[in-house]
Amino acid sequence: MTLKTDEDTTLYDGRYLKLVDRRGWELVARHHRVVVLVAWTPADELLLVEQYRIPLEQRTIELPAGLVGDQPGQESESLLLAAGRELEEETGWRAGRLAELMPCPTSAGLSNEVVVFIRADELVRVGEGGGDESEDIRVHAIARRDIDAWLKARHAAGYAIDPKIYAALYWSLKPD
Repeated sequence: MTLKTDEDTTLYDGRYLKLVDRRGWELVARHHRVVVLVAWTPADELLLVEQYRIPLEQRTIELPAGLVGDQPGQESESLLLAAGRELEEETGWRAGRLAELMPCPTSAGLSNEVVVFIRADELVRVGEGGGDESEDIRVHAIARRDIDAWLKARHAAGYAIDPKIYAALYWSLKPD
């Protein structure tokens, strides 16, 4: 992920984001990489998180995710180490195996953010999850057979549904 080119003019630089003018195009640049987890429990349930998102002023349903190297002393943290840390912190599940699926842009016309999807396998429950002190996360483990109806019901109830969930479902298709 390229955060800066010789043609960038920084308009604002914050803790996590930067507003940049690149050849007349305003864009948001991330200071950190992002990992997004596709994690199925041994009972064939997809782990999802629910949290209030200030930019939307709405509760959202999302895949577990987080920033890489954003904590002091962890600036050189690897993608897989961050993914394992975020999975456990947010959901209370630990992965025995993590593997990169694919890096994907989230909003190519607005931001240089590229999230890296990580598959988490061999999960073991080790805690309650819920995030760190700055987060209020509710964990949902939804059975594969119920996921479509559950997401539709949450959407009808006014939740924002992150479309990255549908990418995870695509990568999770089981052959008949």
